[in-house]
Order: sequence, then C-alpha cells, then structure tokens
Amino acid sequence: MSIKTINVPNTTTTSVEKSTSNTWSNWAGNVQCSPEGIFYPKNEEEVQQLILTAANSAKHIRVVGSGHSFSKLIQTDSLIVSLDRMSGIIDLDKKQKIATVWAGTKLKDLGELLFEQGLAQENLGDIDVQSIAGATGTGTHGTGMQFGNLSTQITAFTIVTGTGEIIHCTKDSNSDLFNAGCISLGALGIITRIQLRLRTSYKLEYVSKKSTLEATLADLEKYNRENRNFEFYWMPYTNKIQHRFSNETDEPVKDNKIKKYFNQVILENTTFKFLCTIGTWFKSSFIRINKIIGTLVNEDRKINYSHRVYASLRRVKFKEMEYNIPLKHFPEVMRRVDALVRQEKHRVFFPVECRFVKGDDLWLSPAYQRDSAYMAFHVYYKTPHNPYFTDIEKLMMEYDGRPHWGKMHTRTAKNLCTTYPKWDDFQAIRKSCDPHGVFLNPYLKQVFGV
Repeated sequence: MSIKTINVPNTTTTSVEKSTSNTWSNWAGNVQCSPEGIFYPKNEEEVQQLILTAANSAKHIRVVGSGHSFSKLIQTDSLIVSLDRMSGIIDLDKKQKIATVWAGTKLKDLGELLFEQGLAQENLGDIDVQSIAGATGTGTHGTGMQFGNLSTQITAFTIVTGTGEIIHCTKDSNSDLFNAGCISLGALGIITRIQLRLRTSYKLEYVSKKSTLEATLADLEKYNRENRNFEFYWMPYTNKIQHRFSNETDEPVKDNKIKKYFNQVILENTTFKFLCTIGTWFKSSFIRINKIIGTLVNEDRKINYSHRVYASLRRVKFKEMEYNIPLKHFPEVMRRVDALVRQEKHRVFFPVECRFVKGDDLWLSPAYQRDSAYMAFHVYYKTPHNPYFTDIEKLMMEYDGRPHWGKMHTRTAKNLCTTYPKWDDFQAIRKSCDPHGVFLNPYLKQVFGV
C-alpha cells in the first residue's frame, strides 16, 4: 500500500481535555464500560498526541460518536476519545457542492449548517443524532434504490493512524485506504475530517399509508422503482404494514406542528412506551400488543426540507439487530421471518423495519457489490433479545446475510471472512495502519480474528 502522509509539528506538551467521569454507556444501556479516561481533543495534533501516548504505553483507544451503536464497538477499559470538540464545517465549495467537515459533527447540526448555505446531503437515515464519522464508520444507511449508504457520499477523508501518521485519502490518492476506511469500525485510526458530495437543498413530500404484508411484497419492485425513498414497518403477528414514501417536490412547506407532536410524541413514543411497559409486566400479552400497534398505524402527509423529514424521534429505548441481504431474496426472507416469529412465539412487540439500498464498492460495506434489503429487528431495552435475535441471525446467514456493524450480532472472523470478498485486503490495511493494535478492543479482536 502506497501512503502519502501530511507532516505535523510535534505537540507532546499539549494537554488534552479529559472528562471527570470514567464511566460510559451507549444510548440503549446494553453496553457499558469504565475506561481509564474519556478525552476530548480539539484538533489533529491533540489526536496525534493521544494515539502516540497510547501506543507508547501499550494502551488502546476507542472513538465514540453519539453512542448510538448497539454492538460493543466502544467497550474498553483503556481510553475513549470523543470528537465532540471537533465539530462544524471546515471548508465549503458551493459551486462544486462539496464540504469538508470535522468528523465529530452531528448529523442534525450538519443538516442545518448546510441548509443555511442552500445545500443538503443526498440521503440520510432515520436518526440524526449520530456524528458523521460514527454514522459512516459503521455503514449507517437510509433507503432508496438510487442511493448507497451514507459512506458512499464521502469523497475524501483525513485519518490519524496507529503510528501517528496523518493521511489524506481520496478514491485516486491512497485509494485502497479510502475503500477500506470509509467503513472501518474505527479500526484503522481516528478519522478527523470528512469531505462530502452534496446537492442543492430540496424538499420532500412524506406520505405514510397503511397496507398489508402480501400486497407490499407483490408491489415491492414498483414501490422501489417509482419512489425516491421507500421503506415499511411490519407489525409481528399481524398482516399490518406501514408504508413510508418520500419524494421530491416544489410545493411549499406543510408540516403541522400540532399534528407532528401528536404523531411523533404521543403515538410513536408515549403510547408506544406504555404498551412496551405493559408487555414487560404481562408476558403473555405480546401478540395482543402487536395487534393494538397495528391498529394505531397512522396515515400522514407532510412537506419539508429533506434533513427535517428523514429523521424520526426516538424516545423509547430498544436493542437492535439489523441484517443486510441481497435484494433478490427479500420477499422469501420476509415470509420466512413472519413464519418463524409465529412458530417460535417470540415475545416481541416492536415493528420490523425494512429498507432498500444500492450496492457499492466499499470493502466492509454490508452492501458491497450487491443491491440490498436491510431488515432491522428490535426489542424493548428491558426485555431479553434472545432467542429472537439468535433465530433471526441463523435465518439471515442462510441468505449470505451481513450484519450492520453498529447493531448487535454474534458473528466472528471465521464466518465473516467468507461473505466479504475484500476481507483479507482490509485486514492487511488494518495491520499496516495499526501495527500495535492501538484501536482494538475485545469485540474487534473477535470480529477480525486477532
């Protein structure tokens, strides 16, 4: 691998801000740890200092965004680094529609900053609290067959490796590192800057409708072909489906605040949390709860600028497993999931979210070289996730399923290496960038077979 480096001055005397708290938990609360310290660098020199200090003292570093991953990516008893102090737009080319942003920038903040300049990201997921580096580094995605996951919007990035080198990567410069680094689980180094391909800001008409499972599967190709963004939620133990369509429009903004509050806060969060609580108290009520949720599916229509439409409010905590499968298998897999849940009587009362994404060439992308369907399985955070997740994972593996890197799974290098054609190439890059294993933790050692 040929690497071009950027030289920086020696800054070993810099004092990096450190949190007074030495405990950390992710959003869902299913991953917790007690690191030696949580550090907040303000620039690349301080990032470099932290890495060199860790390498020289045989310590490890994990970088946290907003803690919205459900896997054990961050768990460590060594050092945690947050890039919250490295946030905002560094450079903006409005003519070329390209922005360079600090890696710690939260998606919600970035959406508003770009909007002020008349620009927007081409697509987003349904949560906007993550940092841009955390979202791209784990392969976060939205939906829409024209679009890849968020990482495919990256045109360049800057990374500080495990040896302290600061490297700028593009598809043409350090191209192997670029293809490995766009989705890297924080295993190659600390990405500090990300350059994004943008577009002129745009409005979306969002429409929510009720449907049935069989009708949805019958018209799936049509829905994906005729809509910019299409996804649906299936209520287990029912035939109920909530369709969500988003398409570009020039119509004026129409987003009633009272209606939005009722739908997002009252129905989708307060009422839903109450039903989840009932489900934890009365263990035999899960089928009835799903049927109640199915009747509460609301039909809605609103128009707003894209970054204000994609994201949904999430106040009910949950644990999540999400799998990517080849799009061609999706109808068959969806029917088998329905049959599996009913047969095993899994105690679940969260909808299954289904989204659709264009294939790409990023080495550790679950959508690598295949148009894909993503299926997200959730359980209330206070209820057990096994054996539901175990049975689902076995089914997904029958169809060459690849786990979302930010979600729960039990896969290891032994069976992951067979589903990623560039697996060995990624491992070679990882060893070159981090020869001392600064960015490894027990979870990544298991995933990579170290």
